[in-house]
This record gives sequence, C-alpha cells and structure tokens, in this order.
Amino acid sequence: MLKNSLLLILLVCITSLGFTQTKTDSITLIPQTQLNAAQRLLSGNYGSAVTVGAYGEMLYNQPESDNGELDIQRLVLLFGYRFNDKTQFVTEIEFEHVNEVFVEQAFVNYAVGSNVSIRGGLMLVPMGIVNEFHEPTTFNGTERPAMDNVIVPTTWREMGIGVTGRFNDISLGYQAYIFNGFKSTEANDEGGLSGFLKGSNGLRSGRQKAIRSTIDSPTLSTKLDYYGISGLRLGLSGYFGKTQAADDIETLDGANIGIRMIGFDARYAYQRFTARGQFIHASLSDTDLYNTATGQDLGSALQGFYIEGAYNLLPTDKEQKLFVFTRFEKFNTHADTAGNLVANEAYDRTDITSGLTYHIAPGVVVKGDYQFRSNASEVDTKDRLNFGIGVWF
Repeated sequence: MLKNSLLLILLVCITSLGFTQTKTDSITLIPQTQLNAAQRLLSGNYGSAVTVGAYGEMLYNQPESDNGELDIQRLVLLFGYRFNDKTQFVTEIEFEHVNEVFVEQAFVNYAVGSNVSIRGGLMLVPMGIVNEFHEPTTFNGTERPAMDNVIVPTTWREMGIGVTGRFNDISLGYQAYIFNGFKSTEANDEGGLSGFLKGSNGLRSGRQKAIRSTIDSPTLSTKLDYYGISGLRLGLSGYFGKTQAADDIETLDGANIGIRMIGFDARYAYQRFTARGQFIHASLSDTDLYNTATGQDLGSALQGFYIEGAYNLLPTDKEQKLFVFTRFEKFNTHADTAGNLVANEAYDRTDITSGLTYHIAPGVVVKGDYQFRSNASEVDTKDRLNFGIGVWF
C-alpha cells in the first residue's frame, strides 16, 4: 500500500515538472510578510495553473546516556491548482518516519472579494505560531517547541468550513472556521468507555485528522493577526466547543468534555535580531466525569508559554544567515485538575533550548541545539542534543 502510494506521488511529481514550482525567494523571516506553505501556493505569484513544492526534515536526537535516533521526521509534498482567478485547491501529502502517510491539508479556497475568501476541507486550526508556520526554515530549534506538541497540539488539522482575509488599511488579518473537533471516547469491548485524552499529552491523541471523522457538535476556531507596527506581528486565537463521541455513547456521562482555548502570540524582527513568544491556556469542563468513565487522568486546565530570542551573526546583506538563539518554555498539562484527580508534577515541565540555525541558502537550513529538560517532580527527564537538516521549496 505504501509502495503504491509512493509510486503514484512520484508520477504526479514527474508529470508536474513542466509546470511552476514555488519560488524560494518568497521565503522571508520578516513576521509581517511571512507566508506558510499553503499561503505561498495561494499567493498567485507564479503565473501557472499547477504549483508544486515540498518541505522536509531529517533529524538526529541524542538523549543523555541513551542511544541516539536518526529519523526522516517528515516529507511533505505540496500541490496547488488554480481553476480561475477566484477558485483554487491546495493539498499537502505528508510522509512521517518513512512508513506513515497522511493528508495534512486539502481544501478549496474561493475568493469572494479582495478582503474575504471562503475555505472548505481539511485545514490547519489557527492556534499559536507553529501550527500554521511549521515548515523547518520558519522556526529555530531542531524540534518544534514542546508545548506546541502537547497543548496546541501541532500539527492540528480538522475538517471544516470558514472565512479568511485581511484588511490592509487597518493591518488586520482574520480567520473563522467551523470544525469537527477532537474525538474523546469510544465504546470498548467491556461495555465501558475508552478515552483518547490524557494527562501526559493533553488533547493530542484526540485529533481526528479527517480519518472518517465523527461529528455531533461543531467547534468554532478564530484568529486575528495585527501587523501595523514595523517588524511586529501579533496574534490572538480562540477555540470553543465540545469533543465528539459516536452515536451509541455520546449521551453517556463523561463521553464528551467542553473546551475553551485562548492563545496569544508575537513575532518581532529588527535588523539582525528576532524574537517570538506564545501563551496558550485551555480550560476543559466535565473532566471529572470523563476520567471516572475512562480511567484517564485528563487535567481540567492546560497552560504553557515560551519566549525566544535570536541574533544573526552574519551581515544583513548576506544571503546566508546564522542565528544563535535561546528559547525558554514552561508548560503544564495538569495546570488544574477536577474531582479527586491529584495533579501530577511530572506534567509540569520546563525546557531551555539553545543552539544555532544556519540558513545556508533560501529554503535550506542546518540546525543544532542542546535542550535542558526538567519537571517539577523527582522523575528524571533526560537532556538532549539535537541536529537536523530542513528544506522548503
């Protein structure tokens, strides 16, 4: 099955070579004008119906006192098609760890006017920075921030429909979508409930990823981006709704929980200096009933933040860039608990990541960093040395 999928995509790539590829000169580190992969395909700068591209990461992780791991973390193939001046289709096909295949995005974009477009299909949930801007050349660090793994959780995509656009006269971009939401439970063989959500990684295991997604209660996702100050981009995100459960169990106590998630993010660039920061808080309701029904340990609040600063060691007029950076992040999937659940201090985590990001050409990056990882309990969390190569074109 995987072999056939690889062959099909290879044939598509070969037959697409006569069409337009995304241009590497559109990759910028300036927050106000930065585009992610889907936005580059939609931008209309390439003058052809078909646009192709890709991004990927090859990583080496070396935990303290353990064997290291080498991995092709992901390879994502990008395809866009312009039907006419108003209607476009974008898809991303992702290979993870060589042996897993996912559709990361697949949506139709219809431009109603200069300030508004309607989108429908499989799309990224606009929460924080990295969930939308996760191409390897867009962030420092070999690995994505850890809180964007267990709290947001990246890569978070679901099926939905909504509107997006920007008002350049007031420097404001907006997004608003109705999505299907997380799956919380399913019936087990013993006649009870099995739960997907848990304390160790929060909501992550509940992502449905458009794999026969069930829906009984749509969720609302919104984001505002302000870019009216030179070099600065501010984001405010919101996500509200309930989780999903199958028809035969959705009325049972503890089958669903409520979710209210708020995020604030900021990116700044001035000459050789860049900085970014992010704060996410999620309040979950009915987790006591959910934990009782499933035997899980889901917290009633998830919270985290990080701040990061970076400085380019090379002259600004050079194509190459060499950033030295440090990121401090603190996140807790048991920021609060409900009922009889006692907070697990091992879920209160702190990571400090320092290293180098070397952009050897537009769209090619080599990374190296060291992570000091700890938590509030006596459980040991191993520090880690990381190296990686990333591409995006």
